[in-house]
Amino acid sequence: MAEPFYITTAISYPNGPPHIGHAYEAIAADVIARFQRSRGRDVRFQTGTDEHGLKMAQAARAEGVEPREFSHKMSQLFQDMCDRLEVSYDRFIRTSEPDHHRASQAIWKAMEAKGDLYLGRYEGWYSVRDEAFYEESELTAGEGGEKLSPQGTPVEWTAEESWFFRLSAYGKKLLDHYAANPDFIRPDSRRNEVLRFVEGGLTDLSISRTSFDWGVPVPGSDGHVMYVWLDALTNYITGLGYPDETGDWRRYWPADVHMIGKDVVRFHAVYWPAFLISAGLELPRQVYGHGFLLSRGEKMSKSIGNVVDPLALADSFGVDALRYFLMREVPFGQDGSYSAEAIVNRVNAELANSFGNLAQRTLSMIFKNLDGVIPAAGERSEDAELFGQVDKAVTELTARFEDFAFSAGLEAWMSAVFACNAYVDAAAPWALRKTDPERMAEVLGTLVAAIRRLAEAVVPVIPTSAQKLVDVVDAGRQAPIGQPVPLFPRLELEEKGA
Repeated sequence: MAEPFYITTAISYPNGPPHIGHAYEAIAADVIARFQRSRGRDVRFQTGTDEHGLKMAQAARAEGVEPREFSHKMSQLFQDMCDRLEVSYDRFIRTSEPDHHRASQAIWKAMEAKGDLYLGRYEGWYSVRDEAFYEESELTAGEGGEKLSPQGTPVEWTAEESWFFRLSAYGKKLLDHYAANPDFIRPDSRRNEVLRFVEGGLTDLSISRTSFDWGVPVPGSDGHVMYVWLDALTNYITGLGYPDETGDWRRYWPADVHMIGKDVVRFHAVYWPAFLISAGLELPRQVYGHGFLLSRGEKMSKSIGNVVDPLALADSFGVDALRYFLMREVPFGQDGSYSAEAIVNRVNAELANSFGNLAQRTLSMIFKNLDGVIPAAGERSEDAELFGQVDKAVTELTARFEDFAFSAGLEAWMSAVFACNAYVDAAAPWALRKTDPERMAEVLGTLVAAIRRLAEAVVPVIPTSAQKLVDVVDAGRQAPIGQPVPLFPRLELEEKGA
């Protein structure tokens, strides 16, 4: 039986429509899921929306609708985004669903049975936007002197009755786990941040609210709903059937990787493992906190007006082009910047001019000169050398993708594309057509074999166009190919930009 692989994204908070940051994470996770499937793994891939909390209740009130109606409408936008961007999830989970309420209440009861929950009173700084509590020492001053969270969001003093989780009891257990599992938090910069935070000492965490009712009810405690992050994090086990001993639960938990943004690493690498230890459950194997995607070097913000709709980008440039750019342009894990110009330049240079043109002119020559019949590859030293370069590049891509180093993997892939183009230029099959038609056929056969291998390797990144190319070649082994159609038309910048 195939080895299981369970990957999740952070579930998106749908108090507004999806932006390019949501698309970036979903696409990256999808590339990993598709890549692992191509390696023969039995992949389970989950994404979804985090629908509870004060921020959602306030957004619904602003629209004059009930939170449930608002969350249903907004969640659909995120699912539509995933579908449009070819994100091959196995479950799109919504935290308002009944099975999620049941799972959240089950993990609550497990932590309560452990003696890790107690009723008290919360007084402290709370950010509605982050749905997070902060210590006084973590706050910064805004331009007007107002207090801000570490994320730069407004905080307000909150006082109410609350259930607490004994997070303070888990500092040593967490540090021991980090030491025993150095890859639990990646990349290293995130791991170091978490280590410093936990080494500084942990305080007990408020895990319920009474000031609103849009959330999972706390079992046996009328008027309390769960702190949204306790409820949200539980989605990773809800989707496998917890608390029931389902086949999915036994097969896929613990998760191989939680793919998340760097701004929510604390919740996933400190709170979540502490909750799981308390509930007697295994910890995920890895939490990976990727960087931010910046618009022309600036963090996206509604107030600045630079928030970009990923579907608009997909409409302008194409889904595969957008996916390729996002995985190629930015070393994964680091912050990176994008712009319409950068997308056009990168995609034109590498997909349209290099790989696309290589495939188009090779298949066109076969169609025109060999009646569409794909010939056998050559056996000369230069043919073998090209195959060696392609094999080396695909091996490098595989190793890099295993490590989530997508940009480096695609860099290696491009080196083989360049090698194919150099081989074409050196062999000059257009000249061989008159002087040595037999050798021309061998050159074209060698190129087709190399192109197919490269297309197959990049299917996780550009699934539609790369698979189409693989299918054309495979069909051409059985019957003559037709007039080839360019896979990657050159992109043009709209005058107004994007």
